[in-house]
Amino acid sequence: MRLPSAPPLWTSFTQPRGNSRTFAAYPFACTEFAVTALVWIVMTSSAPPPPGKTPGDASAREPRRGSMPGTPSRRASGRSFERTLFTEPVLYVSREAEPTTASQEYGVFDRHGLRIGGVAVTTPSFPRRVIQHLWKSDQYVSRRFEVRDANQSTVLKVEKPSKDPSAHFVVTRADRTPIGEIIPTDAGRVRFTLRAEGKTIATVVASGRQRCEVTVEDPAGTEVAQVGIPSPELSPIRGNACLAEIPQQVPEPLASMLVATTLTIDIALTA
Repeated sequence: MRLPSAPPLWTSFTQPRGNSRTFAAYPFACTEFAVTALVWIVMTSSAPPPPGKTPGDASAREPRRGSMPGTPSRRASGRSFERTLFTEPVLYVSREAEPTTASQEYGVFDRHGLRIGGVAVTTPSFPRRVIQHLWKSDQYVSRRFEVRDANQSTVLKVEKPSKDPSAHFVVTRADRTPIGEIIPTDAGRVRFTLRAEGKTIATVVASGRQRCEVTVEDPAGTEVAQVGIPSPELSPIRGNACLAEIPQQVPEPLASMLVATTLTIDIALTA
């Protein structure tokens, strides 16, 4: 008895099916759906600009500035609200000390009367104060002054070393990195010489009768800073004060030397 033979295998692939058109159009439908989903994802993934800033606003592209205490930064533009001892062209230094826990501090203010720093007179140790009292002189006692910012962080130090016959002042950063020297000079109207890196970078010239009325000139004779007595009607702070003006930005180390000199000229250098 013979069994009926099965149809050839290749015939099963050639016979037409009723839903062949549906399977043929399926890949195109999937592709169209994928493209639509991709476009939707791209359009919705773009984050809107932050409130108050448009994509064309220059302030949105301006990078945030970072500053390290003691290191001068570039002068702030008119749009910036950052005010520091190294960016303000006009500074007012109070001549009335404020007693603190370990020192006396003289406030430093900007032209609007906002306190942005201070000059602290650090207190020597007890044995050094005894020596100073017995000898009635500060020959054996070093004098230290710290220039501080608005956050009470020390940015500059001005110190007269003990047993120094020339009575010069050494200017350093907060970490004791040397910057320069302020050397008293008795040559006509020149009162101090500012030296850094082994050369003279500026001179302090008397410009009035008061001890803090001086101008600072670079080696070419150009005035780079001025210190004087402000008018009581124009001063934003009450009481006695000195007005320090550094109108133009100057490079280092002259920038730090000008800040150290103009802020301590009445407190440390001419005391």
